[in-house]
Amino acid sequence: MNGIFYTYLSLGFDHISDLAGYDHILFLVALCAVYSWTSWKKVAVIVTAFTLGHSLTLALAAMNVLNIPANMIEFLIPVTIFITAISNTLPAAMSSNEKSGISKPMIFKYTIALFFGLIHGLGFSNFFRQLTMPSQENDLIPQLFSFNVGVELGQLIIVGIILSISFGLNKFFRINMRSWNIFISGAAAGISLMLIIERIPT
Repeated sequence: MNGIFYTYLSLGFDHISDLAGYDHILFLVALCAVYSWTSWKKVAVIVTAFTLGHSLTLALAAMNVLNIPANMIEFLIPVTIFITAISNTLPAAMSSNEKSGISKPMIFKYTIALFFGLIHGLGFSNFFRQLTMPSQENDLIPQLFSFNVGVELGQLIIVGIILSISFGLNKFFRINMRSWNIFISGAAAGISLMLIIERIPT
């Protein structure tokens, strides 16, 4: 059991942190672009919503309850990045980081993180299915759990790096959050738009 746990933990971590499959990382970058280090609690809740979403669809797809064409999933993932990046530049979203409590822009962020997590979970499932051997079907639940834990650990590290970079730029180079958000969100929108065009289902 420990062997399965650590194997799939490592596979989940490696998958989310693999720069060759940077679209999931790009989504996390876009998701966090509007927040500073002091807003880590808000970011934690948003990432948790994203995790709940992708955990659900990953499990359903792995158990063959959901079966959506891979090319459609690969198309929708950059769509989620583009929408997230553009939403960061809306006036309400850009000011939400300065407010305390749960504002309407924050509720919107939680909602889209959960919904987009459902789409990304389908993307994770394509990779997960390639890992699962027929002889290991009885171990599917432990595999799913440990793979998800690995993905979550990778996500938290990526988010920590993003927030640390924004903190460093603000503290040492006096780059304000508005400029950082516009730059990162604009870059994410541009890259995701190219991916959308490349992945249009035919």
